Amino acid sequence: QVQLVESGGGLVQAGGSLRLSCAASPRTIRAYTMAWFRQAPGKEREFAAGSGGWSGSTYYADSVKGRFTISRDNAANTVYLQMNRLKPEDTAVYYCAARNGPVSWSVVDMDYWGKGTLVTVSS
Repeated sequence: QVQLVESGGGLVQAGGSLRLSCAASPRTIRAYTMAWFRQAPGKEREFAAGSGGWSGSTYYADSVKGRFTISRDNAANTVYLQMNRLKPEDTAVYYCAARNGPVSWSVVDMDYWGKGTLVTVSS
């Protein structure tokens, strides 16, 4: 069992930056596929950014590529999402997720979820 706790959300103006954190316990996340998903009001949850276990390869949705960066500190059991040049359309609840298996960015394939942190981008 893995517990995930997100933090770092808040209100920011368009063009600004935020860094989200996801703390995992008690197991090490080194071998886990880790990802950030987001869900805007009235919309389905969607993949934003991910990091493969062991390899640490990163993947991004087209909508955030070049603006968001996912990173992981395996020793600290923490995953980060640095979000730059934020847009109002980035407003959503951001969820951290983990998968104990091969890389997949499908919502249904993730094994563990945090409760989410709200990011609001004002225009």
